[in-house]
Amino acid sequence: MLGHLGLNVPDLDAARAYYGELLPAFGFDLFVDAADQFAYMPAGGKRGTFLFFYPAADDGPFSRHRSGLQHLAFMVPTRQAVHDVHGLARRLGSEVVHPPQAWPQYPPPYFAAFWLDPFGFMIEAVCHHDR
Repeated sequence: MLGHLGLNVPDLDAARAYYGELLPAFGFDLFVDAADQFAYMPAGGKRGTFLFFYPAADDGPFSRHRSGLQHLAFMVPTRQAVHDVHGLARRLGSEVVHPPQAWPQYPPPYFAAFWLDPFGFMIEAVCHHDR
Protein backbone atom coordinates (compact mmCIF):
# COMPACT_ATOMS: atom_id res chain seq x y z
CA MET A 1 0.00 0.00 0.00
CA LEU A 2 1.24 3.48 -0.82
CA GLY A 3 1.89 5.43 2.40
CA HIS A 4 1.82 9.01 1.14
CA LEU A 5 2.28 11.28 -1.83
CA GLY A 6 4.01 14.65 -1.71
CA LEU A 7 2.94 17.26 -4.26
CA ASN A 8 4.81 20.51 -4.92
CA VAL A 9 2.50 23.37 -5.88
CA PRO A 10 3.34 26.89 -7.07
CA ASP A 11 0.84 28.54 -4.70
CA LEU A 12 0.39 26.81 -1.35
CA ASP A 13 -2.45 29.09 -0.25
CA ALA A 14 -4.41 28.49 -3.46
CA ALA A 15 -3.81 24.74 -3.09
CA ARG A 16 -4.93 24.88 0.54
CA ALA A 17 -8.19 26.58 -0.49
CA TYR A 18 -8.88 24.27 -3.45
CA TYR A 19 -8.01 20.98 -1.78
CA GLY A 20 -9.65 22.12 1.46
CA GLU A 21 -12.94 22.00 -0.45
CA LEU A 22 -12.22 18.99 -2.66
CA LEU A 23 -10.52 16.39 -0.46
CA PRO A 24 -13.27 16.12 2.19
CA ALA A 25 -15.62 15.12 -0.66
CA PHE A 26 -13.27 12.17 -1.27
CA GLY A 27 -13.27 11.20 2.41
CA PHE A 28 -10.08 12.93 3.60
CA ASP A 29 -9.51 14.90 6.80
CA LEU A 30 -6.98 17.67 7.35
CA PHE A 31 -3.98 16.19 9.15
CA VAL A 32 -1.27 18.90 9.03
CA ASP A 33 -1.89 22.63 8.54
CA ALA A 34 1.37 24.57 8.80
CA ALA A 35 2.77 27.64 7.06
CA ASP A 36 5.11 25.54 4.91
CA GLN A 37 2.89 22.50 4.19
CA PHE A 38 -0.50 20.92 4.66
CA ALA A 39 -1.63 17.32 4.51
CA TYR A 40 -4.75 15.17 4.39
CA MET A 41 -5.34 11.66 5.65
CA PRO A 42 -8.14 9.17 5.04
CA ALA A 43 -11.11 10.17 7.23
CA GLY A 44 -11.37 8.50 10.59
CA GLY A 45 -7.78 7.27 10.46
CA LYS A 46 -8.68 4.53 7.98
CA ARG A 47 -5.91 2.85 6.01
CA GLY A 48 -4.99 4.64 2.84
CA THR A 49 -2.65 7.13 1.28
CA PHE A 50 -1.86 10.44 2.95
CA LEU A 51 -1.46 13.52 0.70
CA PHE A 52 1.12 16.21 1.52
CA PHE A 53 1.35 19.57 -0.26
CA TYR A 54 4.50 21.67 -0.28
CA PRO A 55 5.51 24.97 -1.91
CA ALA A 56 7.42 24.37 -5.14
CA ALA A 57 10.98 25.64 -5.13
CA ASP A 58 10.87 26.09 -8.91
CA ASP A 59 7.95 27.88 -10.58
CA GLY A 60 8.35 25.95 -13.83
CA PRO A 61 5.05 24.94 -15.44
CA PHE A 62 3.64 21.51 -14.66
CA SER A 63 2.61 19.22 -17.50
CA ARG A 64 0.98 15.81 -17.12
CA HIS A 65 2.43 15.04 -20.55
CA ARG A 66 6.08 15.09 -19.34
CA SER A 67 7.80 12.58 -17.10
CA GLY A 68 6.33 12.57 -13.61
CA LEU A 69 2.80 12.71 -12.27
CA GLN A 70 0.16 11.90 -14.89
CA HIS A 71 -2.95 12.07 -12.67
CA LEU A 72 -4.40 11.34 -9.26
CA ALA A 73 -7.38 8.96 -9.11
CA PHE A 74 -9.69 8.92 -6.11
CA MET A 75 -12.14 6.05 -5.65
CA VAL A 76 -15.71 6.82 -4.67
CA PRO A 77 -18.41 4.28 -3.76
CA THR A 78 -21.11 5.21 -6.29
CA ARG A 79 -21.66 6.66 -9.74
CA GLN A 80 -23.66 9.42 -8.09
CA ALA A 81 -20.58 10.30 -6.02
CA VAL A 82 -18.63 10.69 -9.29
CA HIS A 83 -21.30 13.17 -10.46
CA ASP A 84 -21.30 14.96 -7.08
CA VAL A 85 -17.54 15.49 -6.84
CA HIS A 86 -17.40 16.46 -10.54
CA GLY A 87 -20.04 19.11 -9.78
CA LEU A 88 -17.94 20.37 -6.87
CA ALA A 89 -14.86 20.54 -9.10
CA ARG A 90 -16.81 22.59 -11.64
CA ARG A 91 -18.04 24.96 -8.90
CA LEU A 92 -14.40 25.38 -7.86
CA GLY A 93 -13.58 26.51 -11.42
CA SER A 94 -11.81 23.35 -12.57
CA GLU A 95 -11.35 22.69 -16.26
CA VAL A 96 -13.21 19.49 -17.16
CA VAL A 97 -11.18 17.02 -19.23
CA HIS A 98 -13.88 14.29 -19.35
CA PRO A 99 -17.35 14.55 -17.78
CA PRO A 100 -18.76 11.60 -15.81
CA GLN A 101 -19.11 8.59 -18.09
CA ALA A 102 -18.60 4.86 -18.46
CA TRP A 103 -15.21 3.79 -19.81
CA PRO A 104 -15.74 0.49 -21.67
CA GLN A 105 -12.03 0.27 -22.58
CA TYR A 106 -11.25 -0.40 -18.89
CA PRO A 107 -12.35 -3.44 -16.88
CA PRO A 108 -16.09 -3.00 -16.29
CA PRO A 109 -17.77 -1.43 -14.60
CA TYR A 110 -15.58 1.69 -14.74
CA PHE A 111 -17.32 5.05 -14.34
CA ALA A 112 -15.19 8.18 -13.98
CA ALA A 113 -14.76 11.91 -14.51
CA PHE A 114 -11.50 13.83 -15.03
CA TRP A 115 -10.61 17.51 -14.50
CA LEU A 116 -7.62 19.77 -13.88
CA ASP A 117 -6.83 21.40 -10.56
CA PRO A 118 -5.63 25.05 -10.54
CA PHE A 119 -2.04 23.91 -11.26
CA GLY A 120 -2.71 21.48 -14.10
CA PHE A 121 -2.76 18.25 -12.06
CA MET A 122 -5.37 15.94 -13.55
CA ILE A 123 -7.79 14.58 -10.96
CA GLU A 124 -10.03 11.56 -11.48
CA ALA A 125 -13.08 10.49 -9.52
CA VAL A 126 -13.72 6.81 -10.25
CA CYS A 127 -16.33 4.27 -9.24
CA HIS A 128 -15.24 0.70 -9.97
CA HIS A 129 -18.63 -0.61 -8.95
CA ASP A 130 -21.71 1.00 -7.46
CA ARG A 131 -21.73 -0.05 -3.82
